[in-house]
Amino acid sequence: MTKAKGPVLFDLDDEAPAPTPAEAPPVPDILDHAPTGQAMTTVAALASRPVSRLARWFWSLLFALITTVASVAAWNFVTNLLSQNLYLGYAVAALFALFIAVVLLIVIKELSAFARLGRIDRIQLAADAALASEDLTAARHVVKDLTKLYASRDDTKWGRDRLKDREADMFDASAFIALADHELLGPLDAAARREVEAAARQVATVTALVPLALADVVAALGSNIRMIRRIAEIYGGRSGTLGSWRLTRAVLSHLVATGAVAVGDDMLEPILGGSILGKLSRRFGEGLVNGALTARVGVAAIEVCRPLPFAPGKRPSVRSIVKTALSGLVTSKTR
Repeated sequence: MTKAKGPVLFDLDDEAPAPTPAEAPPVPDILDHAPTGQAMTTVAALASRPVSRLARWFWSLLFALITTVASVAAWNFVTNLLSQNLYLGYAVAALFALFIAVVLLIVIKELSAFARLGRIDRIQLAADAALASEDLTAARHVVKDLTKLYASRDDTKWGRDRLKDREADMFDASAFIALADHELLGPLDAAARREVEAAARQVATVTALVPLALADVVAALGSNIRMIRRIAEIYGGRSGTLGSWRLTRAVLSHLVATGAVAVGDDMLEPILGGSILGKLSRRFGEGLVNGALTARVGVAAIEVCRPLPFAPGKRPSVRSIVKTALSGLVTSKTR
């Protein structure tokens, strides 16, 4: 026979009262590891990955095959349409002709962009040689080519006029190139720096606020390609789609080869005040690191796209760019 159980009494006087929602402690956000800038590391690995010769043959042959099949199909379509309806066939043929003309214009634009980038490369090499040999004649040729490069730009007119007034007083190659650097490239350097700061801020914000998988990688890749393209346009490169990808690969390959795709507390110390990175939330920490790496990519892009090499001590500091671009994010986070 089962023994009946009576009511059970609990003494609640000895227990502490449950905290209210306002008194409850915040949910801890503990990092399993320090932020590594995974998005920018992935972007650098993807962009700098070498393409094998077999893969190049594959994509070239595939493109040629698709182009041939599409051309034959378009030709057969137009001829059949002409046999059925003459006026409609001529109209479709005109559309195809316009399309081919647009494609040719795009190809010409891309080739022109490559030629302009090559022109900047030649000015860079000539400036390095003139500075190394202290050749005043070579320096005058460099400044002449640089002036021609910016002859049609209104934002360099004031600098070109000042350079022309002082050109006759220059008898030293280094001083002459330094003068051209200051008068012509000073405003362009400021504009390029603003582009780098904006891209670093955008990458940091997207990484910190968008928790979707691969969204930070896509945002970082798009922002970096757009930043490099804008920097090239600022310095007169006017890179097209293929030119932008070529520049992106060149810049990121250089950073990967030199081991510069890495960042630590030392780069973020000016805005974080010491080794506080590990105490931040993971997403926010990753955003800061990705933004700092974007700033490093931007500085490398400026060096690649700039017609003249930086004078000693004039190279933009990555830490100062990071401090300017990301200090607002840190302030808003800590409030």
